[in-house]
Amino acid sequence: MEKIFFITILKGILIYILALFLTRRIGRKLISKMDFFDFIMGVSLGSLVANAVIDKQFATLSATTALVLFSVLTIFTGYLNMKSFTFRKLINSEPVTLIENGTIVDENMKKMKLTINELKMKLREKDAFNVADVEFAIMEADGNFSVLPKSDKKPLTPYHMNIQTASTGLEKDIIIDGKIMEENLTSAGLDKDWLTSALTKQNIKDYSEVFYAGLDNTKKLYISKKSSTNKETHGKYGIE
Repeated sequence: MEKIFFITILKGILIYILALFLTRRIGRKLISKMDFFDFIMGVSLGSLVANAVIDKQFATLSATTALVLFSVLTIFTGYLNMKSFTFRKLINSEPVTLIENGTIVDENMKKMKLTINELKMKLREKDAFNVADVEFAIMEADGNFSVLPKSDKKPLTPYHMNIQTASTGLEKDIIIDGKIMEENLTSAGLDKDWLTSALTKQNIKDYSEVFYAGLDNTKKLYISKKSSTNKETHGKYGIE
């Protein structure tokens, strides 16, 4: 029994290090699940690691040992990642520039094992539909993309027009499924009379008709009524 315990620990440490190395070599695409094939690879890698560590004859003991061991190794790795810059670079690498001033950096594309189609897909997810409109596109250590549009392609905001705006703050839950959140209503400096008046303006006679109501810092009330009487038909919202 003790032999299985120590063998599991030894195998677990070696396979954990090997998995880190292989994942690092495969690339950060695997982390971000860029496509179906990368997702399959990630799932398969996890299954292979589990099968390699767990002893079939003493499955419960080896699985429990492996679970505790991997938790400890993960905590220890996270600690080293915080304390050692060298270890951080070794494991996580650094952000990589894929587009600079509208020009694709093909060398970095090859290093990251990215195709043009994958790059453009990730740009579209950031509302960038033309490479020429991008000043910088950076692949972060976790596989996600950061995109900086060129200055003349950035959306116009009140700041650019020197317009002062008021913060709406976090929305407070006032009614959830017909029930009033009295604590939130009181903290907003309001009472049930005010709420009843606000609902009446929306032709709502009773709280039970409201599925959700939220209030922002400007005292603007958002209301979503219950819709149990309107049954959804197949394909009504275009996603079924």
